[in-house]
Amino acid sequence: MGIQKWSENIILVNLAEEPYLGEELQTVIGMVSSQSNYSVVVDFTETSLITSSSLAKLLKLRKTLVENGQDLILCGMKPQTKGIFRLTGLDIVFKFAEDQLVALATLQMAAVTDSGD
Repeated sequence: MGIQKWSENIILVNLAEEPYLGEELQTVIGMVSSQSNYSVVVDFTETSLITSSSLAKLLKLRKTLVENGQDLILCGMKPQTKGIFRLTGLDIVFKFAEDQLVALATLQMAAVTDSGD
């Protein structure tokens, strides 16, 4: 569990169980609002339950990142958590990766591609 600056432009969030999940997401929203150069990976490995309040915070985080031209990738979801995203139609709104390594590599590759344009 925790929030860390994984690199100069990526924040990695290892979520805890609810109800702390919402607090961590609110902290990250504040971070990316004040510094617009961060993309975010949110790791759900330790999370088995997500509430509507946390879904709303994820949507707010995504909106903030998109407005700043940055990415949000969700990873490490258990099948039941991923099912909530499918059920609500949010599986087409968010980007997903199997695990933290794939998510981080995806963001790093995007940064390399963007800098090469």
